[in-house]
Amino acid sequence: MTTFAALDLCAPLLSAIDKQGFTAPTDIQSTAIPSLMEGNDLMGAAQTGGGKTAAFLLPILHKLIEENERPEPGSPKVLILAPTRELAQQIGDTVRAFKQGSKLFYTVIYGGAPYNKQLFDLRRGVHIVIATPGRMHDHIDRGSLRMDKVTTFVLDECDRMLDMGFVDEVRKVAASMPKQRQTIMFSATMNPGVKKLSASLLNNPVFVEVARENSVAEEIDHRVVRCKHGDKRKLLTHLLEREEFSRALIFVRTKSMTETIAEELQEAGYKADSIHGDRKQNIRQKMLRNFTNGKIDVLVATDVAARGLDVKDISHVINFDMPMEADAYIHRVGRTGRAGAKGRAFSICSNTDVNLLRGVERLLSQKVAVDIDHPYHDESGSWSDRNSKKNKGKPGRKFSGKSFGRHEPSTGNSYNPNRKFAGELPKSDAASAPAPAEGRKPGRKFRPEGPAKEFAANKYDAPKANKYDASKAKVDAPKAKKRKGPRNFDEVFDVDPMAINSLKAKVANAKAPSKDDKPAKAKKTGKPFTEKGAKFSKPGKGGKFDKSGKPTRKLGPRRFKGQKKKQAA
Repeated sequence: MTTFAALDLCAPLLSAIDKQGFTAPTDIQSTAIPSLMEGNDLMGAAQTGGGKTAAFLLPILHKLIEENERPEPGSPKVLILAPTRELAQQIGDTVRAFKQGSKLFYTVIYGGAPYNKQLFDLRRGVHIVIATPGRMHDHIDRGSLRMDKVTTFVLDECDRMLDMGFVDEVRKVAASMPKQRQTIMFSATMNPGVKKLSASLLNNPVFVEVARENSVAEEIDHRVVRCKHGDKRKLLTHLLEREEFSRALIFVRTKSMTETIAEELQEAGYKADSIHGDRKQNIRQKMLRNFTNGKIDVLVATDVAARGLDVKDISHVINFDMPMEADAYIHRVGRTGRAGAKGRAFSICSNTDVNLLRGVERLLSQKVAVDIDHPYHDESGSWSDRNSKKNKGKPGRKFSGKSFGRHEPSTGNSYNPNRKFAGELPKSDAASAPAPAEGRKPGRKFRPEGPAKEFAANKYDAPKANKYDASKAKVDAPKAKKRKGPRNFDEVFDVDPMAINSLKAKVANAKAPSKDDKPAKAKKTGKPFTEKGAKFSKPGKGGKFDKSGKPTRKLGPRRFKGQKKKQAA
């Protein structure tokens, strides 16, 4: 069995490791530490809780202790990026535990904390900066943090960092560092985004993979409990009453639901509280301390606590809401079963969560066992198709009825008068059929008159079509068109004839207008002279301009300025 002494670590580190109670390195530590001690770039894929934080910190601390150089203000030697505040704090706590007996300085900078202490540490000079991407760029913009002296760059939980949209920030800060540096990346999952980022940042890296990709600790017992959506809260209370837990971590999807579930559990007699991104940083730290010290035994959280929450003896993780991404499931349940301890992970699923559960099972490459030992078990709806291989359509797509592409063949016996005849007449009947009219457009439907209608009506009945004789056909004379509407005014309105005659007399005696009559002058509206009026007025025709194009009156200061300049000229 490999020991820490066999890894060639310095004496102060071995003493600090012994004080922490660690006796032997984990698989990821014994594999990664020798490669990092040689100065190689490294891409590590390891399950959560496998000791990967110490795997990259111990070689870094060993190198800094051996160099024994004084740090420069604002120019650290090591930069460690973490996606969340909790993870950054966890890494900082690990550095503080391992640097005992050495003269190393570090600082943790993240959003939500005051700038004063962070600025003081950076101006004094630190060897290691542990930061989240947002606050790190704030200090870079202020000029209090520079990357020109960085020799080691660490990306922890880089898959989560990509999910949170920090890929541009990571590339930007990496471009400002010296090219001659050591880059270390660790991730719990290896998705295409992580592989693409590692290809652009790492230089001839050593790939270290411990346990199967996209796996969790074998000590975790995964269970799914089925119920209707309205019974999820009752089932949660039932699980807490049934299970003997030391500490339980409950994950929900929204921030408001964390507080609602925590209040209901408090009313039920549990020491519960909630943590989410909108709570102040000092309150979040207090909740984590209370959860670690045992003052709180049930913590309701969003995914913000899935990374960086390093609390011992979490016996149960309950997914009240299934994660929207399967990778998040691994980081949720990774809070239990750490360092070889046993743990249980329950996922409460309703009919709407079936597809999310299938995604988790594909990622784990195994079926999650179903727990039916509760009074709210439900197998209706989509649960019956969970193990069926017949449903190969898109997820969530439901279809019932006959297929649109398959129809029963036509027998030809049914008659539809609106249907066009697509067949051919028998040769004996072709001669008796009337010829189409000359000049008829191609494809125009033939509409015979008189007795020929009998042939058209019985075109699907051959015996009746043979009775037609073209020589005996009679053509009906065209009927006169009926006049539409009334013939005169009296048919529409019931009007007195005397009133109509009086109206006609007034119209006849009315004086017709002569050429000498002048039209009535339009009333002045009082509207000011505008650009629109000047634009459409024509000179020489009674408009606003004379024949030379100049305005006929003086323009005010607020009127058409262009014409005013012409007038001045």
